[in-house]
Amino acid sequence: MFQIRLATVADVPALTSLVEQYRAFYKQDANPNTESYLTERIKNQESVVFVADDHGTLVGFTQSYPTFSTVSLSRIWLLNDLFVAPEHRGKHIADQLIKVTEESAKESGATRIWLRTAHTNSPAQALYEGRGWMQDEIYRRYDLIF
Repeated sequence: MFQIRLATVADVPALTSLVEQYRAFYKQDANPNTESYLTERIKNQESVVFVADDHGTLVGFTQSYPTFSTVSLSRIWLLNDLFVAPEHRGKHIADQLIKVTEESAKESGATRIWLRTAHTNSPAQALYEGRGWMQDEIYRRYDLIF
């Protein structure tokens, strides 16, 4: 049985492997800086990372970035990353990771969580919509990539 818990710096080596699998899904090359990136985010409390721990083996994670909204004058969270190792899918791990993330955001005083996912990621879309998340049909997103 798996346990959902807050990640610590001690989890970073195992978490790095999961993050690299996640990045590969999004067609990103392996990066030697992933471990230091995760260490900095966790150590500096710049992100909130929950992991699914299956008897000492990390099998999934979420990473969120708390931020603020001027429009709503409130704290909001960006659920930036969700990943479950392929061999552990179908066990409701992603649902539990999102549930804990939602609860933590509410406890922090956030008024909403937002995310973005690939247009082709229909399993994730079904999961989010099944939990009551709604696709934004009002605002258009733009990116400036450097």
